[in-house]
Amino acid sequence: MLPTERISYSPISQRPRLTLPGGKRMAVWVIVNVEEWNPRETMPRTVLTPPAGGSPSPDIPNWAWHEYGNRVGFWRMLEMLDENKVTPALAINGTAIPSYEPIAKAALERGWEFMGHGYTQKNMQKVENEREDIAKTSKAIEDYTGKRPRGWLGPGLTETWETPDLLVEAGYDYVCDWVLDDQPVVLKTRTDPIVNIPYTQECNDVAMMLIQHHKASEYYDRAHDQFEQLYHDSRDSARIMALVVHPYIMGAPHRMKYFRRIIEEIRAKDDVAFMTGEQIYDWYLGQRPDALKAGTAG
Repeated sequence: MLPTERISYSPISQRPRLTLPGGKRMAVWVIVNVEEWNPRETMPRTVLTPPAGGSPSPDIPNWAWHEYGNRVGFWRMLEMLDENKVTPALAINGTAIPSYEPIAKAALERGWEFMGHGYTQKNMQKVENEREDIAKTSKAIEDYTGKRPRGWLGPGLTETWETPDLLVEAGYDYVCDWVLDDQPVVLKTRTDPIVNIPYTQECNDVAMMLIQHHKASEYYDRAHDQFEQLYHDSRDSARIMALVVHPYIMGAPHRMKYFRRIIEEIRAKDDVAFMTGEQIYDWYLGQRPDALKAGTAG
């Protein structure tokens, strides 16, 4: 299906009011992306170009840049999130669970939500068998946690024309790839609908630091400004804000304090809830019990 066949246009100003429990007006969810980069393949992203150009193999500088995040950066993030009593969602490659088992163990012990993030860190359009890739990712998470994942985030938000269909058929409740709204929306598939939970390309450290090449403080500045506007918008109906981080980016020493600052600032708001993706999904269906039957946005 075309995107316009999966979701109907729905202006947010014309939807019924959404209310969060406990008098909260807005929900924030934090997504920590943990990936495994295959040193035998071209690196998914680069911080340093080789002197002679091209895509050398092995690409030690860029592989090691990413590896730092899992060896060091993640643990900085973990300490800060623990201090602020924030439970994130862990978007993790299936292969990263055994490769970086201490990370998976730390997340499991703290009750983080595990989300499918591809079996390897590769565009879904380049995966040889997408259905198998989704199944292997689900199995890796279920084997480790004892629970099937409910949410999916494509590597780099990539999808094929069939991805939402395959996710529903694999038992997923929600996806995050469709960054087109500040509230959950419903996507049609060839079988049952699937919910899309608001994610972000704007408050995403990949976009800010690696693509737009901003200084480290941009993460706080942009997240602060985004939060202020969404907080204002939520006076009449609840809004969802996502904060996206990667251990090798915001876990770097010169960036970490800006991630800490925005978390601490949001935590100080009594009428804002930190939630996980599955909590947002369950809340939304409680507000819109007929959403999956209708298969439309809003």
